[in-house]
Amino acid sequence: MSDLPKWYELPPGGIILEPGSSLRNKTGSWRVIKPIIDQDKCVRCRLCFLYCPDAAILEVDEEYTTKAGRKYTVTYKVNYDYCKGCGICANECPVKAIEMVPEVA
Repeated sequence: MSDLPKWYELPPGGIILEPGSSLRNKTGSWRVIKPIIDQDKCVRCRLCFLYCPDAAILEVDEEYTTKAGRKYTVTYKVNYDYCKGCGICANECPVKAIEMVPEVA
């Protein structure tokens, strides 16, 4: 006889049995390319932040002054613990401020 649970003993699919448990699953190691944000090119349009499927783009209350003298009150950073390197952020960036570069171990 098998030690596997019966079908009726399995939890229903799509139910989160332990909320917040996904934070333990750092998925950044899946990546082969990673996004690098050029803060001088970034116009703070928020598209990378909005389109990131893993919420790995962070909007940080940190002032930044570009080389041209433009001042911003927010900065966008990548949380590499959860970024899977899909490239959606780079694709959606209207000013091409995000470059996808090879991940180096």
